[in-house]
Amino acid sequence: MTDAPDIRAEILARATRAGLTITTAESCTGGMVAAALTDLPGSSAMFERGFVTYSNAAKTDLLGVSPDTLAAHGAVSEAVAGEMAAGARQQARADIAVAVTGIAGPGGSEFKPEGRVCFGLNYGSEALVETMDFGTLGRDAVRRAARDHALNLILSALP
Repeated sequence: MTDAPDIRAEILARATRAGLTITTAESCTGGMVAAALTDLPGSSAMFERGFVTYSNAAKTDLLGVSPDTLAAHGAVSEAVAGEMAAGARQQARADIAVAVTGIAGPGGSEFKPEGRVCFGLNYGSEALVETMDFGTLGRDAVRRAARDHALNLILSALP
């Protein structure tokens, strides 16, 4: 599924060796990160669960994202990505959580253009948020780029 299957194998090997579990909270990728992680045999040793929270209501109901954060920053924001990752980690009781929320396209706005994706990573005592602007690559390419970036974030959190 992913363009870099070696990343998935490395995630599986490192997480399993360290006894760590992973969860995902996804919006614009619609479960692509979870699917990439579970494509490999043995993934049940490290993958806890995935949340596909496409709507704001799902982000609030399933992950505990604050309605105030959504109102102030919008769904495509580092603030929401950070709350998604924290909420997923807490709900899944996982060691590592990655969150993805963005505008895959078509469309966007002057302030939130097509191809903008915000990521959250929550592990140990660490919390990281960042924004990537993948550009107007088209919906499929933006989603694949976001998936691969999320996988690299997970890899960066593993010992």
